[in-house]
Amino acid sequence: MEILMLGGTEFVGRAATEAALDRGWRVTVFHRGRHAPPPGVRVLTGDRTRGRAGLTALESGTWDLVVDTWSGAPRAVRDAARLLAGRAGHFTYVSSRSVYAYPTPAGLPEDGPTVAGASPDAGDDVSYALAKRGGEIAALNAFGARALLARAGLILGPGENIGRLPWWLARTARGGPVMAPGPPETALQYIDARDLAGWMLDAAAKGLGGAYNTVSRPGHTTMGELLDTCVRVTGSTAELRWTDPEVLLAAGVEPWTDLPVWLPEGELYDALHQGDVTKAHDAGLRCRPVAETVADTWSWMRERGGTAPQRPDRPAVGLDPETEAKLLAGKGAP
Repeated sequence: MEILMLGGTEFVGRAATEAALDRGWRVTVFHRGRHAPPPGVRVLTGDRTRGRAGLTALESGTWDLVVDTWSGAPRAVRDAARLLAGRAGHFTYVSSRSVYAYPTPAGLPEDGPTVAGASPDAGDDVSYALAKRGGEIAALNAFGARALLARAGLILGPGENIGRLPWWLARTARGGPVMAPGPPETALQYIDARDLAGWMLDAAAKGLGGAYNTVSRPGHTTMGELLDTCVRVTGSTAELRWTDPEVLLAAGVEPWTDLPVWLPEGELYDALHQGDVTKAHDAGLRCRPVAETVADTWSWMRERGGTAPQRPDRPAVGLDPETEAKLLAGKGAP
């Protein structure tokens, strides 16, 4: 198989590139040159933010599959998809379950309503949800039934450059009392980037098209199992102090950002951790145990000196130590 990776050097894109190489496929990576791609790929450089002028390197060549992880302006997806539509057999776009109209009820399947006002011609001045939906429309306009829309949710695993699981691992590794958002039995829904990458390549090779909710089944793990595993794999003496959501919210703690992954019960929790994934799992999606994801992420971090990269276009996550210390002492947020 000849595969073109639009991106392919960080997190999900890199996982897809490595998965394709493991299959013995010939991989071309098109990127801006900011990060070194995995060895063994053909490299093309360009800048999608410059429109068609930045796609000169893609004006020739043919591929069986294209994988696009772009999360910015939809017109970048539009320009690339239009340019490649006649020379590529299939187009996979890494989208998001954020494209569904909010509030997103628990158990919503792929034919649920999506956000209004999305356009494939939009620039950077749109929300993440509108950007992803605009990218979907761009892919569908160019490739039709040959476009696969992988609507992921929470993505974890080695290479994560958002900071969610890396923050918990670094925090538990530091030891001492750790503010843990309860209840520990809160069910979580996510996907390891490697499982997402493998499924996308398999689905694309089969010619699957349309939208798929690509995360684990609800309750694949729990907040308690996730954090207990962080403590265990780091070998720390951290003590998880489970705290009721009401106490945390009253103290001004922000779910998802101050305490990554965690969401209290409500509309946002239903949207992120209670999605219907029947279609993707029927199409072969399999998700590895959380213990493997956590352990492999920690091993990757240790190779980097205990740190993880941070995307410059995303805010850093995690509760700052001073705020956590005051909360643990029962003094409330500063």
